[in-house]
Amino acid sequence: MIETAGRPGHPDTPWVTWTILAVCGAVFLIGPVSGLNPVYGTGPGLPAAQTDYFAHWGVVPQELLHGSPWALRTPLTALFVHGNWLHLLGNMLFLYVFGAMTEAHLGRAAFLCCYLLTGYLALFGYAAVHAHSERTLVGASGAISGVLGAFLYLFPRARVTSLFPFLFFLPLRFPAWAVLLFWFALQWLATGTDAGRPGVAYLAHVVGFALGFGYAWGLRTPAARVKGAARSTEGDKPT
Repeated sequence: MIETAGRPGHPDTPWVTWTILAVCGAVFLIGPVSGLNPVYGTGPGLPAAQTDYFAHWGVVPQELLHGSPWALRTPLTALFVHGNWLHLLGNMLFLYVFGAMTEAHLGRAAFLCCYLLTGYLALFGYAAVHAHSERTLVGASGAISGVLGAFLYLFPRARVTSLFPFLFFLPLRFPAWAVLLFWFALQWLATGTDAGRPGVAYLAHVVGFALGFGYAWGLRTPAARVKGAARSTEGDKPT
């Protein structure tokens, strides 16, 4: 569980963040992975339907770089497809916590552009490094990493409350820059385990985070960056 610190006052309603949450949830529920849509059937045929679904909407590096131009759409569509309930809920939690305040500061249009652009390029970057991989890549992690990078630029001194399993889930508060840079370092160190094998695409996280930070920096204005500590918030609700 993570609690972020945002600007004082009640931010504008984060419609883009909520819309992305709703779309990702709806896409998951109507897809074959949730197991709730009878169109895809049950039993032995369901795994085959899931595989076909991922191949159609997800990123297959070899197809993206060497196949039909139609595959160029997949780094966008893959942002709204998730592999299982845990994958979906984990990504949506991070988006809910960090997305609202980032959207409030960037503005809705700029935030949406940040999300889609960094997510697309994060998946494309992963595919470029693993150009001959035939494994499918899905999920919003690259885009959400972009949101984290933008958040770090906008809120470097925000206080972030984290729960660490190895410390018996004791809630500890740290500056956002410390938590997010530590997270980024872990992703960077883990990129060596990618190698086109199944699992987490850490390289997409690294690319997305760096692009998100650069995006927010590129849009900088004199009042854009929050330098002082602010009240704690979760999502868009001050506490």
